[in-house]
Amino acid sequence: MENLDGRVAAITGAGSGIGRALANNLAKRGTHLALSDVDEVGLAETVAQCEGHGIKVTSQRLDVADRAAVFAWADAVQAEHGKVNLVFNNAGVALAANVATMSYEDFQWLMNINFWGVVHGTQAFLPHLEASGEGHVINVSSVFGLISIPSQSAYNAAKFAVKGFTDALRMELEIAGSCVSSTTVHPGGIKTNIARNARMDEDVRKPGESVADAAKEFDKVAKTTPDKAAQQIIAAVVQNRRRVLVGPDAVMFDLAARLPAGLYQRFLIFGAKRLR
Repeated sequence: MENLDGRVAAITGAGSGIGRALANNLAKRGTHLALSDVDEVGLAETVAQCEGHGIKVTSQRLDVADRAAVFAWADAVQAEHGKVNLVFNNAGVALAANVATMSYEDFQWLMNINFWGVVHGTQAFLPHLEASGEGHVINVSSVFGLISIPSQSAYNAAKFAVKGFTDALRMELEIAGSCVSSTTVHPGGIKTNIARNARMDEDVRKPGESVADAAKEFDKVAKTTPDKAAQQIIAAVVQNRRRVLVGPDAVMFDLAARLPAGLYQRFLIFGAKRLR
């Protein structure tokens, strides 16, 4: 799909961060937009930013964990825009917790959004993408879908699952000779609100550290802007790439994933102990 002008893209998590940046970049390319988020205020701001480019922009408050709601939204997008060519399953949340003490409710909350939200979006939109004659599924994993990190077991589980799910999808589409393709996205540290909105158990915090403090530390190491991330993701879609590593730190994580597990894990264990 080399030319995105006149195509229709559906984006989850469009109220901020990468989702908002994708919407803005696609609007400039002449792509019609169907945007969704649970944050209605942020979503309205994104819609306002995207208008004025001669495109149609629709929006819907949506919890991607709600399978029926996602399927209803996909049908509504098809009805409102007449077709759908791209779906960016981007919505996500963060949780820092150890396996031994993590609550089932927090684990379920994260998996319902970060993994099942991707599954719901993919399955809901696939028939519409096929019907358009030219489609692409873009599922956002993470560098934490490449290697595991202490205190990130739930996030790792979801993002590894997205990687495996989307890799398998890509092969199935090619076996079927489908007009639809797919790309897995592995962002590194991106300057978004995900850390500020994260859930964080007491036993993984430094003494006296709050979630806001942890978010500030994250901002120091997050080197890539949402706009730069969106540009890289869109370029990967145009080039029909299987995977895209977003940011220089993502390249480093990918290289680490190729090392013997014991080697990189010992390094992470040493670093975690030093922080304590």
